[in-house]
This record gives sequence, C-alpha cells and structure tokens, in this order.
Amino acid sequence: MALMDFIKKQLIEIIEWQDDSRDTLSYRWPDQDKEIKNNAQLIVRESQVAQFVYLGKYADALGPGKHNLTTQNIPVLSTILGWKYGFESPFKADVYYVTTRVFAGNKWGTANPIMMRDADFGVVRMRAFGQYDFKIVNPSLFLKEVAGTDNHFRLDEFADVMRSKIVTVFTEAIASAKVPALDVATRYTEIGEALLPAINPLTTSKYGIEITSFNIENVSLPPEVEQAIDKRGAMTTIGDMGEYVRYNMANAVAEGKAGSMGMGAEFAMAMGMGQQMINQPGGVVGANPNAPKGMVPGAAAPVAAATVAAAAPVMELMNPAQVAQLLGVTEADVMAELDSGNLKGRKIGSQWRVTKDAVDAFLKG
Repeated sequence: MALMDFIKKQLIEIIEWQDDSRDTLSYRWPDQDKEIKNNAQLIVRESQVAQFVYLGKYADALGPGKHNLTTQNIPVLSTILGWKYGFESPFKADVYYVTTRVFAGNKWGTANPIMMRDADFGVVRMRAFGQYDFKIVNPSLFLKEVAGTDNHFRLDEFADVMRSKIVTVFTEAIASAKVPALDVATRYTEIGEALLPAINPLTTSKYGIEITSFNIENVSLPPEVEQAIDKRGAMTTIGDMGEYVRYNMANAVAEGKAGSMGMGAEFAMAMGMGQQMINQPGGVVGANPNAPKGMVPGAAAPVAAATVAAAAPVMELMNPAQVAQLLGVTEADVMAELDSGNLKGRKIGSQWRVTKDAVDAFLKG
C-alpha cells in the first residue's frame, strides 16, 4: 500500500495556474519531474492558453475551460508519443501557460536615428518615440521566437527583447509607406493607425504577436532640417519678399540706422534704386548718336544732361550730388551734414543715399 501511495504521488492529476500578476506573458507549470496521469484534468482560465511541449516539439494548445487529458483532446501529443491503441500510460511533457490578454502602454523608441528618404528634404535622420498595445495570437511561435525556455517570462524581459525588433518593424513599415517627414511630425494618430496594417503582418508572422494599437508620441528631426522647416514657415508668413525688403529698408533709412539692414537688404536697395533710375524719365540717357568722339556710348552731352536733370522731377531716393543740386549747395556741404548726422541718410558701402522725406525733415529742422 505504501508503494502504491508513492507511485500515486508521482502522478499529476490536476494542472492549473492562477495568474495573480499583471506582467506575466508565459509561465512553465512546475511538474517537478513528475508524470501526467491518464485522464488528468487541465484547467485553463480566460485569457490563457496551455501549450504542450514534448522533447522540444510543440504539440497541442488548449484554450479556456476544463479538459480531461485523453487521446481525443490532445491528438498531436498522442501521435508524437506513439499511442496507437489509446491513452493508457502516464506521460511527461512541459506545459506552458501563455497569457493572451492585451498588454497596454508599452513604450518604444529609436535608440539611434533611422535613415529615411524624404521627398522634401532628401535623406534625413529621424528619431521617433511612442507606445503600443499587443497580445499573443500564436503561442507556439511566441514561445519559440521570443520567450524561449524561460520558465517565467515577464513584460520587462519582453520589452528588452522586442524594443529593437519593434523599431525595425516600424522602420520597414514607414519606409514602405513613404510618409513625408513633415507629415510624420504633424499627424501622429493618423499615421500610427495607418501603420498597423503594415506592422501586424510582420509581427504576427515573425513573433506570434498582434499589435492592437500603435501610437507615435514624438518625432524629432536633425537641427538643420528643423531650421529649414522654420525658414519655410517664415517665408510663407512673409509672403512677398520684395515688399518685405522695401518695408525694412524704408524704416532703416528713416531712422538713420546705417548698416542695420544687412548686405542682402543693401543689395536689394541698390538694385531697386538702379531700376528706379532706369525707369525714371530722363534718369539715364540712352545712346546718343551725336555724341562727340571719345565719349562713352550711352553718355549724354553735358548740356543735354543738365537740361534733363533740371527738368526731371525730384526722386524719392537721391545721392549727395542730387541733394546738393536740389538744395543749391555744394556736394561737400551735403557730405558735411550727413557726417554730422543733421541730415539723415543711408550709407551703402562708400555711397550715401538720402530720401526726399529726410531732406524735407532737414529743411524743417
């Protein structure tokens, strides 16, 4: 009788596991080197799957419910063991409980920038961070590729194993989707949902898990790309660059802030002045076929030039000689007033330019 009691203790009659944690993905039921009795009971609770493994081979997987282990409900394991005439003798097998509920709020992120080919900026380096939810849909593939033979595989171990793999899948999915970098940075939710159909086939076939939700929380681009985006936004806000330059130029000249506009604005100012002189009636005299020999083509005869200058209306922007002619003084007198600051002007390189308003203000002062 004592021998029969000893033998009975070596046989497993009930197999069950109550998960009192929230971070267990798979758990190997401790058989303590015992054999499972014929017609033993297997209890599987909701959001669990019991996966049998015999000598490294994945056999049957049983879902939620109470199961009597016979040849009828574990046919694969029965075939492996070679029971041709019914399940009679005890057997040894590992039983892994796999949790199939959704694990939410898992963080993912790119440890290093990922290279992307973008239609707007060419090849850019991008970092991305976010969260994802997942659940196990293929227990045997998950045990084989992710958990392995770990007797208690937890969520923190999963995060360490899968973080780089999720990033790889994300990189492949966003590269195949050809989403512009500007769109990635502005439409997180929409793109996260759009990436699910591209991500899930990879995660399901490779690791036996399904991503139920994939969120992008932040996308950062290299500083030079961010600066380019800022400049593009500023240009859009400014609108007409010509009007913007003329506005700044007029303010700077009126306030007498020499050198405050920068070379670009100075160049634009000089170009605008030249264009104004060309378009001004009598401002620039065309080629004179009657000009004396030795005179530069396009130059006017002295008498004609004086006549045109006297007849021409006062320009809004003038040089010191024109100001002297307008005031009836010498050019040296005008230069002295400009240097002292009494007459407000704008110095471009070595040349002074004065507005009509500045001359009027000087006369009133």
